[in-house]
Amino acid sequence: MKVFVTGNRGRIGSTIEAQLIAAGHTVVGFDRANGDDIRDGQAVRQAAQGCDAAIHLASLLGGANDDPDETMAVGLQGTWHVLMAAQAEKMQRVVYFSSVNALGIFMGQRAPDYFPIDDNHTPYPSSPYGIAKRLAEEMCRHFTEKQGITTICLRPPWVMPAEFKEQIIQWRKEDPEREWKPGWEYGAFCDIRDVAAAAVLALTCPDPGHVTLLLCADDISSDTPSREMAAKIHPDVPWRGGPEYDADPYRALVDTGRAKAVLGWQPQYRWKE
Repeated sequence: MKVFVTGNRGRIGSTIEAQLIAAGHTVVGFDRANGDDIRDGQAVRQAAQGCDAAIHLASLLGGANDDPDETMAVGLQGTWHVLMAAQAEKMQRVVYFSSVNALGIFMGQRAPDYFPIDDNHTPYPSSPYGIAKRLAEEMCRHFTEKQGITTICLRPPWVMPAEFKEQIIQWRKEDPEREWKPGWEYGAFCDIRDVAAAAVLALTCPDPGHVTLLLCADDISSDTPSREMAAKIHPDVPWRGGPEYDADPYRALVDTGRAKAVLGWQPQYRWKE
């Protein structure tokens, strides 16, 4: 399969590109590091000619200093350009990289409605980045309904490079309270290799139409059991977890059952080896 990959020079994109090539796919990259501009619709369509599918990662990262107007232009106009290229080339499917921030309940933005968090959770995006991600998911849904081209929206939490784990352990030794700060996203993380594997599987899994899929490792990046962590951060949030949290006290607070069922995906990397 010939795959159009936007943001292929980035940390996640380059890992995806390597896995695609290893799986026998051909990659056509589109990245601002090469002077490409996702806001240029003509350039996007020209680059995507002859491609069978697209994996769309090009995005700002939601940093505090990101310009909100640019966040919206890249996130929404850029996604529209990829979808129009998919339509023009009659692609089989588009894999869009959304984020858990489309739900608006991570990074200390607000409490979730319940634990564990799943893909049915009501979205409450409040940041420009989260709003752009959620609106782009809806854009994908409407596109699939009109064009019949599959759109799979992946919602990873913090994507962890394998080499970064030791740094986090050291930070927590220096400041134990760091484990509880909102930036840790309830201990949710996903190894970059597992995220890339989900994107590759999304190209060939049985057609789900349009779907949003949370990604997460099977355990939390914490030395504190999951239910205890949830109760400490948000003591008033209802708990819906079952006996699986007794069997695995460090089980993730993000339910990835839908991603596993739709993609045939199983994360390989845990915090606790």
